[in-house]
Amino acid sequence: MGLDVNTLFLVTVYVEAMLGLLLLFTWVQNSSILAVAWWGSAHILRAGSVMLFGMYGSVSDAISIDLANAVLFTAFAATWTGARVFDGRPVQPALLLGGGVFWVLVSRTPWVAGSMDVKVLLSSGIITAYTWAAAYEFWQGRSEPLVSRWPAIFMLFAHGALFLLRTPLSQVLPWTPGNMVFESVWLTVLSFEALLFTIAIAFILLAMAKERAELRHKTAALIDPLTGIANRRAFLDGVHAISRRQGAEARPVAMLVADLDHFKSINDKHGHAVGDSALRMFADVAGAKLGPCDLVGRLGGEEFAILLHDTGREKALATGERIRLAFEHAAAMVDGRPVRGTVSIGMVTAEAGLFDAPALLVRADEALYCAKERGRNRVEIAQPQLASERPRELRARPRAAAQGAA
Repeated sequence: MGLDVNTLFLVTVYVEAMLGLLLLFTWVQNSSILAVAWWGSAHILRAGSVMLFGMYGSVSDAISIDLANAVLFTAFAATWTGARVFDGRPVQPALLLGGGVFWVLVSRTPWVAGSMDVKVLLSSGIITAYTWAAAYEFWQGRSEPLVSRWPAIFMLFAHGALFLLRTPLSQVLPWTPGNMVFESVWLTVLSFEALLFTIAIAFILLAMAKERAELRHKTAALIDPLTGIANRRAFLDGVHAISRRQGAEARPVAMLVADLDHFKSINDKHGHAVGDSALRMFADVAGAKLGPCDLVGRLGGEEFAILLHDTGREKALATGERIRLAFEHAAAMVDGRPVRGTVSIGMVTAEAGLFDAPALLVRADEALYCAKERGRNRVEIAQPQLASERPRELRARPRAAAQGAA
């Protein structure tokens, strides 16, 4: 059975246009992800290029072939640019328009205009270059945990490879009915592959944008906006996850609760902006002193919690002292102000593999209270007798001047 090129032509135009409008409408609803606008524009441009191809025979070849190809190349360039924008890289106007401009300049030269094989090779090479470049852009951003990124990379790479194996214009040019090239099963497969690709890649790119938006919302719910570290909820979730993983393994852990000394006075004397800088400074200092398996989070106000994984008493004490001394040194001047900030730290260790996170926080907070009573700017270890005292909830001491609390 022969391929109905006219039907495929019309379907391609409608599908490209509808997908482009769908992506643009999605972008209008959530303009924070600009890449979606680029991808929608790419589909609109492809629909326009196919319409120009359809005018073959009724207008000059300069419009139906040369200009149509230039628009088609710009469409693929827009997809590549959207991939760059999606991962925070800048637009490159010269390369965005370079494929189309290069084609217009060389397509009418004798060595290109007189050879269909050269035109096919050149146009296929330009499209493949842009498609593989888009796949590479997504590959560069693979550190972001987006599951939909991987099928996008695969599809773009595979589609670019197939473009090197076919005549790009054959599926859209209105050849005469007697042209037996359309009897080729291989050409039929490739033609439908292009149509299926444009549908699939649109929905995959849309899924990537949706997945990123969800990831950002999830991250915003778990990250303290001021310091950039885990908030109270995320920290406790992480501690519980470590406790479950350890099970009965005899790996010790240490819980530290830190509180910036005289923080209200810092805010009152130097202003909230300096106080916020001091909070960020402590988060940076603490994070720099921790291992890859350790956790740090902001419990609220000027209070932070740290879980040291696979760490005994002496090692935990040494880590606490390093954090205390590093912060004292760093906070001597904050934003050019002589803040002379210090921190008090309470610490407790658990030698058994399975531990009770809330109980450890209570005991570490008790030790912190002792550090405050004994002069501040020190690390205190929870004493055994603290465990026999009546447990009480972790104190929610007023933080009237703290901003950005979790």
